[in-house]
Amino acid sequence: MKEPDTDDWEKLLRLTKYLNSTRLNILKCYVYASFAVHADFKSHTRSVMSMGKGAIKTMSCKQKLNTKSNTIAELVEADYVSTMILWTKLFMEEQGYPINENILYQDNKNAILLRENGRKSAGKHS
Repeated sequence: MKEPDTDDWEKLLRLTKYLNSTRLNILKCYVYASFAVHADFKSHTRSVMSMGKGAIKTMSCKQKLNTKSNTIAELVEADYVSTMILWTKLFMEEQGYPINENILYQDNKNAILLRENGRKSAGKHS
């Protein structure tokens, strides 16, 4: 922040108190993509990040790419969210809260299999 004020300081103190009360070292991110729901057939991404109790960050945005299937929309969504997850992990570690696990939860079985097995799980058009 360029010019933090007293409200910003109070928000930082409230966040620090919350983190001290949880003492959790697992960062969980739940992500979901809705395929081709916008007028231009672009998909929509939603995510919620948590360290135990409640959400510490949420996101809801239109994807910048047109995708051909729900599986590809889920993979694009995982890519969008991965930068947020990495940034949050690095930020928390710099504040003195080590993160032992980063967990990304998805609900699309095909996207999960592609991520885990690569081309072995893909069809000829993937």
